Amino acid sequence: MILADKIIRLRKKNGWSQEELAEKLQVSRQAVSKWEGAQSLPDLEKISILSNLFGVTTDYLLKDEIEGEEFTDEAKYTSVKRITLAQAKEFLEWKKKAAMRIAAGTLLCIISILPLLILCAATEVPGYGISEDAAAGIGLTAMLLIVATAVALFMYCGFRNKPFEFIDEEPFETEYGVSDMVKEQQEAYRHTYVMFNIIGACLCILSPIPLFIGLFMRNEFFVVVMLTVTMLLAGIGSVFFIISGVRWASVKKLLREGEYAQRGKRKIFIKEKVSTVYWLLAAAVYLGWSFLTGAWEITWLVWPIAGILFGAVMSLCNLFIHKENE
Repeated sequence: MILADKIIRLRKKNGWSQEELAEKLQVSRQAVSKWEGAQSLPDLEKISILSNLFGVTTDYLLKDEIEGEEFTDEAKYTSVKRITLAQAKEFLEWKKKAAMRIAAGTLLCIISILPLLILCAATEVPGYGISEDAAAGIGLTAMLLIVATAVALFMYCGFRNKPFEFIDEEPFETEYGVSDMVKEQQEAYRHTYVMFNIIGACLCILSPIPLFIGLFMRNEFFVVVMLTVTMLLAGIGSVFFIISGVRWASVKKLLREGEYAQRGKRKIFIKEKVSTVYWLLAAAVYLGWSFLTGAWEITWLVWPIAGILFGAVMSLCNLFIHKENE
């Protein structure tokens, strides 16, 4: 039995018209009609969605020699979540707030080391009268408090996002009007998205300038102050990237576009896991090196180096995923 006949049989078995099936797949009725008339074939993404909708294996759909229906182990198709217009608006509104909190948490992580750097540098200035032990104690305490605040923000976002986790993990459908509303918001935000990325890129590129100025002055304390300015500028640049990226990604998720399409979810999952492990290792190297040597004025170099290498790691990850898909 060919794919066209299987789609017809499964559609009728579920009591759906061509229009209803087309709406669930977010395609035109003419596209469904062509599939059922064997005039064209759905792409792999639509095959995957059809498999979830009908609760059958992709092998059953794709292999003509399999006549009997092969159902998936879990009948998820009976409870495919549907996103209403109200839910979509709630999700987008939450992501707007979450973007600010995640950006704030990231900025706090970046600047958490700054009090320690400034206090340690101040111990070299006789007029300030700060001992090395006092500087280390106050600086480390401030760093831990700032990091704890950042972690609290991340945890809050994680718990608050629980009701929407299925958008990343499971197939879903959107009710009538959701896609149009999301596309309108996407177009309305497009200019801001582009501008935030431009500002973020410019701030990150220009951030080393204060450090260069400090190096020319040949004053150790002033160099550290300029280093903090550099890190602050880079952190603010990251804030612009994160705010725009999180909001843009939330729109793409609801529209199931790009790498947020069904077939791209595995790619995102792998990249997120690799990214998490990478930055945890970077943090472990930074803290281990810092506590063992006490050279906090040097160990900060771990972060710019890690940032540069991160691009290479993600490129290798993408290459691995591409090879795996082949």
